[in-house]
Amino acid sequence: MNQQKMKSRFKPYGIVPAVVTPLNSEGKFNEQAMRKLINFLIDGGVHGLFIVGTTGEFYGLSMEERHEIFQVSVDEVKGRVPIYAGSNGITTKEAVVLTQLAEDSGVDAVSVLTPMFITPNQNELMKHYQTIAANTSLPVLLYNNPPKTGVNISAATVASLADIPNIVSIKDSSGDLTLTAEYIRLTQGREDFSVMMGRDTLIYGALCYGASGSIAACANVAPRICADIYDKFVAGDLQGALRAQFKLAPLRLAFTIGTFPAVIKESLALIGIDAGPCMEPVGPMTSEEREKIRQILSELDILK
Repeated sequence: MNQQKMKSRFKPYGIVPAVVTPLNSEGKFNEQAMRKLINFLIDGGVHGLFIVGTTGEFYGLSMEERHEIFQVSVDEVKGRVPIYAGSNGITTKEAVVLTQLAEDSGVDAVSVLTPMFITPNQNELMKHYQTIAANTSLPVLLYNNPPKTGVNISAATVASLADIPNIVSIKDSSGDLTLTAEYIRLTQGREDFSVMMGRDTLIYGALCYGASGSIAACANVAPRICADIYDKFVAGDLQGALRAQFKLAPLRLAFTIGTFPAVIKESLALIGIDAGPCMEPVGPMTSEEREKIRQILSELDILK
């Protein structure tokens, strides 16, 4: 593999929505809604798309469904922005199979969440990611989300994994800015490795530390506001970037209304994109919860 050449070429950056998986009333993948959502996001100024991640309800999708979503996304994007595909499995074997499926589908990179349910130690995590990286030529992003998995990748482990040619980044959804900063500090100076923030309320703070961008769930609904945080920051308009971050905060804090990712799908429905229901047992929001979301979207000038 020409991994070293590939690694120097691909660098995750900017605002990358963690895209929801639109479903129809029968709970099946809604291709038409996905294509509409993809174009809405790209028109909103995002710098990539992250499909079949936690916001995309990967845990309820079959291998065949994931493959279809990968293919539809590649077909609709047509190279306009990079596509990052989630290839998350509890076992190393499963993650390798999903990573290779994503590669065969033509995506640009994969993001691999730590195992869940089991609690591997740092040496086991090292071997897990080493094996995945060795079995693909795609750029690989580590994905740390201890609030969901109970597994935390240490800064030292990330620094070691960054030596692998096609491990190019980490998405950190820990919500611990000290940990994010350590990831950045221990890998600083490496042009071939970057850190992406995974907590939407901390995008600006992570950029100040040196993160290269964010994979953001809120960008499904507010792509332009999220993109403004990054675009204004790199343009040197720090106050403008901070204003965009503060403007976004109420939407991210509203994630506690209803069961995630209902708030994102309900918000999309309110702005005219039918993302459909969440996978059961996650149910729809109540009318009172929906009204709270409507008010937040109105205050963000997203819903007129």
